[in-house]
Amino acid sequence: SMQRGWNVKYKKRGKSLCTLYPQEGYFKALVIVSESNRVEVDLFINTCCDYIKKIYNEVNFFNGSKWLMIQVDSLLVLNDMLELIKFRA
Repeated sequence: SMQRGWNVKYKKRGKSLCTLYPQEGYFKALVIVSESNRVEVDLFINTCCDYIKKIYNEVNFFNGSKWLMIQVDSLLVLNDMLELIKFRA
């Protein structure tokens, strides 16, 4: 795990969707973006809030995926994060 403390892992058909790390007043979400979805995700990222764009553009692909640690503290970020998870489902 990337964050200390407890976490909640969500899976669908054995495939990891995301991991949530509760904090006080917000939570962090680890969302992994596969390089196989890169074209679709790149197009989607252009519609996201500046915070999500910044995280996505700062992280490089490593072993075929990007590991995005997203601080979810607003509805805007939450909605973008939920859309990103759909690429994993």
